[in-house]
Amino acid sequence: MESSLMGEQFHTVTPLLESWALSQVAGTTILLKCENVQPAGSFKIRGIGHFCQEVWDEANMRAQELAKRDGWVNVHPFDHPLIWEGHASLVRELKAALGAPPGALVLAVGGGGLLAGVVGGLVEVGWQQVPVIAMETRGAHCFNAAIEAGRLVTLPGITSVAKSLGAKTVAARALACTQECTILSEVVEDVEAVSAVQRFLDDERMLVEPACGAALSAIYSGLLGRLQAEGRLSPSLASVVVIVCGGNSIDSQELQALKAQLGQS
Repeated sequence: MESSLMGEQFHTVTPLLESWALSQVAGTTILLKCENVQPAGSFKIRGIGHFCQEVWDEANMRAQELAKRDGWVNVHPFDHPLIWEGHASLVRELKAALGAPPGALVLAVGGGGLLAGVVGGLVEVGWQQVPVIAMETRGAHCFNAAIEAGRLVTLPGITSVAKSLGAKTVAARALACTQECTILSEVVEDVEAVSAVQRFLDDERMLVEPACGAALSAIYSGLLGRLQAEGRLSPSLASVVVIVCGGNSIDSQELQALKAQLGQS
């Protein structure tokens, strides 16, 4: 069995789709890298699958205990070089599909594994000039807090509804990535992320998690245009790629509950 799995990859090459609706909102071509259609419903299978070639903080402590006591292998969800190398495959797919680099790339940051992988991939394919817009929700903004402090910061707790972004401390590698690429760290409110989830469902018929809503809110909230107006992004962007990171832990009932919790109709 082990030999038959050698060289296999667990992730699939996901579609890169142009969104007419989001392009109309942004005033430029918006491309969706649909990681929500991975077999496990998330980009995470890229890094975990690569590693195997085999709130979160409390669960991680338990995993470490089991690994020490029973000899299990503890696969860290975001803070390991093999995880980052696995996520870099996403950028190689973008290079194959687009040829030329996009004007910007938008993603959500939780523990920083996706960011670290994407930055590594951008450097690998020679696209390090592509600015990365790193989105977080307030209350799960460990990356933004680290940038503001100039060092790793541990949040006292996760208060955001975007539980998939719920790492109290970002990976050190994510902070180091700010020295290799242009990374624009932005924080949105939960209400903006959940609103983006609903609008994306209406526009594209895809239900994603609030963590993904954080990335989508860069378009729906007008943030992209504000960054251009402030001179932090080029006023002319040929295209923008949004990584639709996943939707495996939400259903219609959960979305309605989140909207009610945040006072949305």
